[in-house]
Amino acid sequence: MQFKLYKDVHEFYNDTYDVLLRHESQNMILLGNIIIGHEGKDKKEWRDPVNWLMATVSDENGIRLTALMTPPFNLTLYATDNIIDSKAVNCLVEGLKDHEIPGVTTEKTLAECFAKEYTARKGLNFNITMSQRIYELDEVNPDIKQFVTVRLLDEKDMHYFPYWLEAFSAAKTYGKTDMSIPQQDGETYRYHISAKKLYILEVDGMPVSMAGYTRVLPTAIGIAYVYTPPYFRGKGYATSCVAQISKMALDKGFSRCVLYTDLQNPVSNSIYQKIGYKAVCDSLMLKFE
Repeated sequence: MQFKLYKDVHEFYNDTYDVLLRHESQNMILLGNIIIGHEGKDKKEWRDPVNWLMATVSDENGIRLTALMTPPFNLTLYATDNIIDSKAVNCLVEGLKDHEIPGVTTEKTLAECFAKEYTARKGLNFNITMSQRIYELDEVNPDIKQFVTVRLLDEKDMHYFPYWLEAFSAAKTYGKTDMSIPQQDGETYRYHISAKKLYILEVDGMPVSMAGYTRVLPTAIGIAYVYTPPYFRGKGYATSCVAQISKMALDKGFSRCVLYTDLQNPVSNSIYQKIGYKAVCDSLMLKFE
């Protein structure tokens, strides 16, 4: 097995892109990130590849394991064709022994395999931060109730959007469901406005829910930022918002939409399946301590 550490994101992209594309939906994070790094159009915060950790493990048949970390986020991995080779995992762990890795987020079996080897070598423990499921959709259920007005987030939403975004982040990271006080400067929130990827669902002129796009791949697009304030929940707003932006993406030519869910949240998993999302695989977010 041959370990290779990359300094050039373009070389890493060229070596791994076709391999990762074999499971496009599963590799939404990996593919989306290397596309961002290769294009170099957006280097805000974690998107600058100068700080990335990029590596592969190969044998005579080609790449067996791909690894990418975009600090401060976890390491993401892909075992080619989802064939986990313990020798490749051990080789990767040996190659990364001098690097500090906060955790790993990837397909469940591979996440556990890597975490056991890495923490044993480093004298650490690992804990599950979140159990996730990756879903994909190629057709929206036409029976979903639609609320008419879905529009792009814009400047007039700044009086409430920072609170919604912080609440979404708190729910995703800590499982909290209440509003959170904005902790970032206005530029961070306006970045989401300028990106033109977030949508607001309005009912009678009142913003009631949001959802948006994340990474854009050759035939797939990510769906995320799904949030409804507590006092608007249970009315089908999030379901309608996600269904509508999913349909918009398919109408634009994407073959499928992809999203991650927290398996501890049965409501969201039920909602997405009702819309037409189908499970691809389970994924674990593990923290090393």
